[in-house]
Amino acid sequence: MNQAQPIALDTSRALNLYDLTQPELVELMKRWGQPAFRAKQVWTQLYRNLAPSFDAMTDLPAALRERLKAEAQLGVLQLTREQTADDGDTRKVLWQLPDGNVLESVLMLYPDRATICISTQSGCAMGCVFCATGRMGLLRNLTPGQIVEQVLYFARGLRNNTFDATSRHDHITNLVFMGMGEPFANYERWWASVERLHDPQGFNLGARNLTVSTVGLVPGIRRLANEKLPINLAISLHAPNDELRSALMPVNKKYPIAELMAATREYIELTHRRVSFEYVLLQGQNDEVEHAEQLADLIQGMLCHVNLIPWNPVLGAPLQRSHRKRIQQFQQVLLERGIGCTVRMERGVAIAAACGQLAAVPQST
Repeated sequence: MNQAQPIALDTSRALNLYDLTQPELVELMKRWGQPAFRAKQVWTQLYRNLAPSFDAMTDLPAALRERLKAEAQLGVLQLTREQTADDGDTRKVLWQLPDGNVLESVLMLYPDRATICISTQSGCAMGCVFCATGRMGLLRNLTPGQIVEQVLYFARGLRNNTFDATSRHDHITNLVFMGMGEPFANYERWWASVERLHDPQGFNLGARNLTVSTVGLVPGIRRLANEKLPINLAISLHAPNDELRSALMPVNKKYPIAELMAATREYIELTHRRVSFEYVLLQGQNDEVEHAEQLADLIQGMLCHVNLIPWNPVLGAPLQRSHRKRIQQFQQVLLERGIGCTVRMERGVAIAAACGQLAAVPQST
């Protein structure tokens, strides 16, 4: 498999330490005349202690802290806006990158878990008609550090109880790469962030607590099947036949359903892991009983689960969410065919933080 290219250590400008791997951090310390163990100390401060500043890294010599302040930085994302909904259990953050482009990420608190939804790109090139992010087009890929930085912000807030004094959670339990962008279209950088967040010597988030969502980029699915970390895979399907799926998701013209299903079956055979199929329900378009029957025929016998998602409103989109009765009928067809199926709980709709709504545009208060 191809290896991610190392990040050049350009000491003429401030480095984002979150972009460095451990070996790169060791090399930086070596160039600065520091012993190798200093790199481990910095790594621990970044990912275990969640240090908010270089001054907080009190186990480092003062001279090293000063040099870090002069030549490096802890992240580059500028928090532009923060909104809450669902009695504070949903929190959306709007970030601005140094080049002016924007992205969003979301924290969702449940009784049994604290889940964050993270972006891997600013904007998205996939153009799904029901998704607000797709209307932005692709603005840029995020670096590993910019992906990780979103996670550390929420982790620090939970640990320090700065979000909600009544929260029952003090750490992130689950992470989904379902924010802005297509992770497999930024595979190298996205996977580098996965390794960073999973690292037992660092952030130490279990692979089973990580989920990546794709619109169905077949090469990415096949590549993921051969990765060592057993993270979860969710595939945005949203239609059971090529004609309908191509109308909703342009990617289907390049990777039609037969090819997508073949790659998914190969993935399951290689990994023995269950795949989740995401299915947004649109009134009168993909929510008929016949569509449910076609979907059941398509995935019957696969190790899979279906997440039905009532469409969340997107400004200007000529679509409607399915009526509750249609959703129930659709679910019942799948259950009667022996296919595991749940309806996703709605969260963050009031602040455009729900599935498909992220567009990095400040909302009116």
